[in-house]
Amino acid sequence: METIRKAAVIGAGTMGAAIAAQFANAGVPVLLLDIVKPDAPSRNALAEGAIAKMLKTEPAPFMSKRAAKLVTPGNIEDDLPQLGSCDWVVEAIIERLDLKQVLYREIDAVRRPGTAVSSNTSTIPLAKLTEGLPESFRRDFLITHFFNPPRYMRLLELVTGPETDQDLAAKVANFADLMLGKSVVKAKDSPGFIANRLGVFWLQTGVIEAMDAGLTVEEADATIGRPFGIPKTGVFGLIDLVGLDLMPHINASLAATLPQGDAFHATNRDLPLIKKMIAEGYIGRKGKGGFYRKGAKGREAIDLSTADYRPAQKAKAPDGRDLRKLLTQSTYAWRVMGQTLAYAISLVPEAAEDVHAIDEAMRLGYNWKFGPFELIDKIGADWLAEKLAADNFPVPALLTAAKGKSFYRQEGANRDYLGTDGAYHKLTRPEGVLMLEDIKLTAKPLLKNASAAVWDIGDGVLCFELTSKSNSWDQQNLELLDKAIDFVPQNHKALVIYNEGSHFSVGANLGLALFAANIAAWSEIEKLVASGQQIFKKLKYAPFPSVAAPFGMAVGGGCEILLHSSAIQAHAEAYIGLVECGVGLVPAWGGCSEMLARWAANKAMPRGPMPAASKVFEMVSTATVSKSAANAKELLFLRESDGITMNRYRLLTDAKAKALALAVSYAPPEAPTYQLPGEDGSVGFAMAVKDFRKKGLATPYDEVVAGELRRVLSGGDADIIDRPTEQQILNLERAAFTRLIKQDGTLARIETMLTTGKPLRN
Repeated sequence: METIRKAAVIGAGTMGAAIAAQFANAGVPVLLLDIVKPDAPSRNALAEGAIAKMLKTEPAPFMSKRAAKLVTPGNIEDDLPQLGSCDWVVEAIIERLDLKQVLYREIDAVRRPGTAVSSNTSTIPLAKLTEGLPESFRRDFLITHFFNPPRYMRLLELVTGPETDQDLAAKVANFADLMLGKSVVKAKDSPGFIANRLGVFWLQTGVIEAMDAGLTVEEADATIGRPFGIPKTGVFGLIDLVGLDLMPHINASLAATLPQGDAFHATNRDLPLIKKMIAEGYIGRKGKGGFYRKGAKGREAIDLSTADYRPAQKAKAPDGRDLRKLLTQSTYAWRVMGQTLAYAISLVPEAAEDVHAIDEAMRLGYNWKFGPFELIDKIGADWLAEKLAADNFPVPALLTAAKGKSFYRQEGANRDYLGTDGAYHKLTRPEGVLMLEDIKLTAKPLLKNASAAVWDIGDGVLCFELTSKSNSWDQQNLELLDKAIDFVPQNHKALVIYNEGSHFSVGANLGLALFAANIAAWSEIEKLVASGQQIFKKLKYAPFPSVAAPFGMAVGGGCEILLHSSAIQAHAEAYIGLVECGVGLVPAWGGCSEMLARWAANKAMPRGPMPAASKVFEMVSTATVSKSAANAKELLFLRESDGITMNRYRLLTDAKAKALALAVSYAPPEAPTYQLPGEDGSVGFAMAVKDFRKKGLATPYDEVVAGELRRVLSGGDADIIDRPTEQQILNLERAAFTRLIKQDGTLARIETMLTTGKPLRN
């Protein structure tokens, strides 16, 4: 199937510009067009301004500054003919049907037949958008509803009409999956589609029920948050995040388009408090604040009855291990989630063909850990039906049909879902997707302990999985990795290092390190450091290839395992770095030695002993973390030959393929030697740190930690003419780490990080 080689986005507002950025992140040239702004210095001012703004925005729409060069700004008056060279045109202008239809006719006049044209609308049905337009245009038209921010939100709702060319829709969906990193969920042409239809109902119900019950916003968010696997923002925190000013527009659109009997209308009340907040500029995080704001003395929350701000209170979240018990004990939890789950059931098949589509939309569009039907299975469909009936809520027909059943069931290696016909249907992954959770359904680990496991993922490839808390490294998973390195060559070709947690690895287990330090178990700490060095080097020089597959945070020891792997296949959203200095330590599992070797070998780096050491000193002392996998290549945490996977679901497949390709003619690397700056370089690093101290950019204890780091990176007692070995650098790392772990300043940093999650600037 032909792919998308060039794209265009029309509308350089927040969403349109960010969609264009995601095309560029995928390596695809993209036109960004908007109207000509009168009296502007450039006819392309709106598009040019959007690109410039995105280069300064955090979180960044671009994965690297290089990607921004793939976006070409233009305007609708001059540049529409350029659409003739595009394979996909995305319309992202204001939500006005009349303006959209005028634009579509202009697009149709210049595009090639077969060019996909899609709207990013979240409120206007496809049938309305294409009404009165030529049949040839209707055949190539669809809705592609991205979620904000497009780089980070994995959901793409795809809506087609009865006349849409299904091959073209498949081409767009395939590109969105493989290149844009989206999980494509097919939605019906109904108001609000799936995620916003249900999500807005949930938010509106959460606000109204909290006001009626006299709850604080903190109590409401603590209840309708983590206990249900929903982000801790809950209801009010999420509205602050997306913006209060958007809610009336979405609500008005749904109110105008949903049928009269829809349950949404009962939740669409006039809320004077929200009107007042919007009028006064309290529209959430992008304004002066919202339900929460930063006050002079810290975080504040609004009083829902008086509209006055007060100091925010910490509300205790209820226990979510028994959801049925929680829903019985908490009237608020029941009235919000009971109605929300019932509404979700009523959307099948009106908004989505099956229950899985709704679950996927809420997991990826609203970051719920469990979709609504997965939550129902935890609660019990029969129990939910009985309680809804007892409280005089309507019981959806699909819930009645599910009597005595669950919405999902496990049959061997197959996971089935309950259809509207009352029968179970096989749930299948998209072609080419391999998930460890599927392998675990029928397989047993080849090796296992409390902190890790080794799985056979087929074709002679094994997978090493961290299973510890936050996938942190400890003595047990290091020992299992050691065993795996010996085990692979017996009957297998390669090893993939991968897991399906929230983050790849947060590094060494600091809690265990702090405990050992508090009881002065120095020998145990030294043993952990030495074994980590030994095992990671053993992996590096193993006779088979290893491929690490990071995603999310891969920091500290989680970064060091990457640096010792034969290759890396990273998810695009991988945040990689050596952050040990932030907790008063230095990298001691080979992080310093590996980064020194990489920067010394970098052709863009000036020759000599100082440049590479200076770059590594700068990165490690400031705990630099990449902002994407593309940025990790710029920082040399990834090599140019390492791969990047856009879709998180495809990471294991791609890592396995890379491992098999390497295994064909694999030979382990040769050990590097180093040219380091010696005492003169160490003095130079010290002067730089003192300068930072004077400017207030470094703390007293930063200087202590940097003192140990500069000793490692300058080569210790080695002279500038010496050529230290890899083992000598490792010895310096270990010695520096051991000295620092005994310091009160380091222990204070570790304790603060463990208790607050934030670094201590002592």
